[in-house]
Amino acid sequence: MTEPAPRHDSAGQPGPSGVIAGAGPVGRPGERATVRLRDAEPEEAPRYAPEWLQLREPADGAARALDLLDPLRIRLANLPGRSGSLVVHDLGCGTGSMGRWLAPRLDGSQHWILHDRDPYLLHFAAVASPRVAADGSRVTVETRRADVARLTPDALSGACLVTASALLDVLTREEIEALAEACVGAGCPALLTLSVAGRVEFAPSDPLDAEIAEAFNAHQRRGGLLGPDAVTAACEAFGERGVTVRVNPSPWRLGPDDAELTAQWLRGWVGAAVEQRPELAARADRYLRERLAACAAGELRVTVHHSDLLALPRPRGGAE
Repeated sequence: MTEPAPRHDSAGQPGPSGVIAGAGPVGRPGERATVRLRDAEPEEAPRYAPEWLQLREPADGAARALDLLDPLRIRLANLPGRSGSLVVHDLGCGTGSMGRWLAPRLDGSQHWILHDRDPYLLHFAAVASPRVAADGSRVTVETRRADVARLTPDALSGACLVTASALLDVLTREEIEALAEACVGAGCPALLTLSVAGRVEFAPSDPLDAEIAEAFNAHQRRGGLLGPDAVTAACEAFGERGVTVRVNPSPWRLGPDDAELTAQWLRGWVGAAVEQRPELAARADRYLRERLAACAAGELRVTVHHSDLLALPRPRGGAE
């Protein structure tokens, strides 16, 4: 998601509610603020600001499920007919945080193909990509401005691995089916991390927590998107194609050291809930003020539940 500096500056400014684009709704009334994966007008503003993606990157890195890496490494080491670099397609790459997290954890030379619709973020991802693998081998990158919703097996020709972060929950069921079909057709595994699970826990708790969470989850499902149902849908889509699927929890655990991220996330979370259910506005305003005050005082802890999914299709030309 990328372009010249002026666009970067405007994209990074918080909206009227103080929310950075991507943390919550900042666009036109009634429109869900999320990365655009489908066709859109050329003048459309980016849905994710680099500032939001940078702010959440440390929490994302700490949350991803390390237990999925060993089975992934085993599969990658045994891909039939592989020669040369490990070719990794990173879908909806944003600023490239997935590559910065994963490439240094894999051995061997790697070539990352970064997919996104936003040219500014693609530029950012390419510039900030890692250059060295776990064993010191070279890592190279290229970028593709592409519509993830139109992914086909041909687009993954030669792929050894597909990755994505915080992507599944902004797809429809049909798009997840297409993703599964493309991965199976290419015979490559997929590591799909940080999909929202629809559950949030606060310490201390508040009577309004559950009601706002329910409204937020409904907002996530608008327009046919799957939101918190995405991991279940992906398990079904891959499972119906004979794919081995593993799912591990990957929660954000936010405390006093994460106050800036927590505050932005809270504004977006509550804002989306109110957009979904405007009748919550008065109570939600009180709730948000109290939560932000507790956050600023270092008295709030939040667990935002996510799930990581590893899909291991039967390799083309090899046994499971």
